[in-house]
Amino acid sequence: MTRRKRPLIAIVGATGTGKSEAAAVLAEALGGEVVNADAYQVYRGLDIGTAKPGPDMRARVRHHLFDIIDPGDQLTLGRYLDLAHGALEDIWSRGKLAVLCGGSGQYVWALLEGWQVPRVPPDAALRAELEAVAAREGVAALRDRLARSDPDAAARLDPGNARRLVRAIEVVERTGRSLAACQSRSPIDAEVLVLGLRLPRAELYQRLDRRTDAMYAAGFVEEVASLRASGYAEAAPVRSGVGYKEASLYLDGAISLDEAVRRHKNANHRLVRRQNAWFKPDDPRIQWIDARPEAPQRCLDAARRWLKAQSI
Repeated sequence: MTRRKRPLIAIVGATGTGKSEAAAVLAEALGGEVVNADAYQVYRGLDIGTAKPGPDMRARVRHHLFDIIDPGDQLTLGRYLDLAHGALEDIWSRGKLAVLCGGSGQYVWALLEGWQVPRVPPDAALRAELEAVAAREGVAALRDRLARSDPDAAARLDPGNARRLVRAIEVVERTGRSLAACQSRSPIDAEVLVLGLRLPRAELYQRLDRRTDAMYAAGFVEEVASLRASGYAEAAPVRSGVGYKEASLYLDGAISLDEAVRRHKNANHRLVRRQNAWFKPDDPRIQWIDARPEAPQRCLDAARRWLKAQSI
């Protein structure tokens, strides 16, 4: 008996390239459903600042893994993979096309490459200790601690990402093994097409700067104030998320609104550079498409050609 094919199209690339719209257009035209691969759009209440697909877009096609946890909860990579696999199996069981969409490179490649991540439960005491170290000595102290037990992981991880450094230390110190030794890989059991959206960096920065101004005009500061009023002022997404950190500093009275906007824009630029390290222009797995107004249609055309070639 021939196994039914399991088609998966991933729409990837840097923030601000129009991935959400392209994914919705593609899924709507091809009878598919969208699965989130953005590390911040999973959180309830983080809407404006994450450019989360709005109600109109989500009414057009079914979206999975958006608004699934509170900002005070922790979404580990292992938990994300479990949820994503569950969503994909549900979509395929109904004979539909799965459209993975997001700019969190770790989530995307962990899913597509089939990372087998260590199932080490969070250690609240160790995390509190490490967070205190970071607050007292800076994030570099976390990297130094990781380097003493796993220099390869310390060299590979983003030195400014305290959350991932804490998790790496947690895994390495709890298991006594290197992070790489805890991560075997087996590619996902699916037919996969990866479409990447891109723009020249200077043009993308300008687009992001305009989007940031629009976010503040749309009530972004009020969104952050509401999260803080709900008890999430110290939650990781609010404390360290792009834009949320800067707006919180403004609400604390530490910086002006103009300075918050300026820092927010610069943080977006840094995010683009980190994302480009995950989605490289010369990666043969990615079919790149310029993020122009016609990009959604070009993604749809590419998907149709691929589905035809795959006899799906």
